[in-house]
Amino acid sequence: MNRIGLSKEAVKKVAEHLDQHLADLHVLYTKLHNYHWNVEGPGFFTIHAKLEELYDAVAEEIDAVAERILMIGQRPSASLAEYLKKARLEEAESAAISGADIAKDLLADYGQLVAGLREGIAAAQEANDEVSADLMIGSLAEYEKTIWMLDAFLK
Repeated sequence: MNRIGLSKEAVKKVAEHLDQHLADLHVLYTKLHNYHWNVEGPGFFTIHAKLEELYDAVAEEIDAVAERILMIGQRPSASLAEYLKKARLEEAESAAISGADIAKDLLADYGQLVAGLREGIAAAQEANDEVSADLMIGSLAEYEKTIWMLDAFLK
């Protein structure tokens, strides 16, 4: 058992899920900035402002996820090289892009994050790590709302 009463073996799996999520968050954070800088065309003001809101939220989540990994007795990845090796999300080229194309790409990314979080939640619940599960459930709720908003934007 670790200091907070969780099995060291069980939280190792939870930490792996959280670290995967952390890697994806770093790629998403960079991508959101890239799109914020490069969006053009109709809906510019709306998308530009929304992207800033999204990357600010991701910045906060990055810290919360890394700290949770430490709380359960593991070490988070902490280099760009590690993040890029582990991330399931892919970087985007620095080029002009429309709001619609951004929304389509982010829908796929947020869908990927949702799938990963669902796996992580199951692992956390199996480990009786309700705090990690709660952290991921909170993110899941926000991502589902973001997916709904992106989808509505595209209609």
